Amino acid sequence: MRIADKFTELEKNKEKALIAYVCAGDPSADATVEIVHSLVRGGADIVELGLPFSDPVADGPTIQAASTRALKAGMNPDRYFEMAASIKENVPLVCMTYYNLIYKRGTEKFARDCAEAGITGIIVPDLPAEESDELRDVCKKNGVDLIFLITPVTKGPRMEDILNRTSGFVYIVSRLGVTGERVDVAESTKNILGHIHTDVPKAVGFGISNGKQAAEVIKTGADAVIVGSAFVNIIASDKNVNERIEKLASELKESCR
Repeated sequence: MRIADKFTELEKNKEKALIAYVCAGDPSADATVEIVHSLVRGGADIVELGLPFSDPVADGPTIQAASTRALKAGMNPDRYFEMAASIKENVPLVCMTYYNLIYKRGTEKFARDCAEAGITGIIVPDLPAEESDELRDVCKKNGVDLIFLITPVTKGPRMEDILNRTSGFVYIVSRLGVTGERVDVAESTKNILGHIHTDVPKAVGFGISNGKQAAEVIKTGADAVIVGSAFVNIIASDKNVNERIEKLASELKESCR
């Protein structure tokens, strides 16, 4: 399913989107498939499947640990695409990973493998927009959105350039730093949303972990909330994982309605 189609569907229902992140292969590929099913049952509209990398520079300790567990369990790009193809859920799947893995596989092959596995978007936190033309071209050729990030310090012509390049949605980093649960919604979230003028859906991530925070972000003008560490912490606990994943997704989705 294409990301644009999901946002069109949600707009008709007067809903905002819940985008849920999990690290593929944590604790195993088979477990990840079941976790994705639980997320969708709970109401996740889009699922980010992290392709683990040894140096996830945008991620905090929670997702770094998940990446380490997934790599130790044998997750790699070949297994990742096999796993993604087996999910069979009617929601967009987005790959979040780092450029070294894409470069090593080859941009054309990586984009084609995404399309063949049912992945319709890619997020690459360490790929500057100014250096993205090659990947952007092959993504467009294969019908895969390339999603860029905007941070609280992105301004002026560079912000406009990113907004012109991104497709699917624009990923708004709510605060400086790395991913991880927070107790409040950063004031920078409100400021940055007020300066972004685009027809592309605006999705806010970094630091959102509960329904109250999600509702606050939606009220500031976001079209979607992105939640990762809160789900990954449940997975790491290894206690009633699928039940708790579904429950948290349901709570968060309710705040998006």
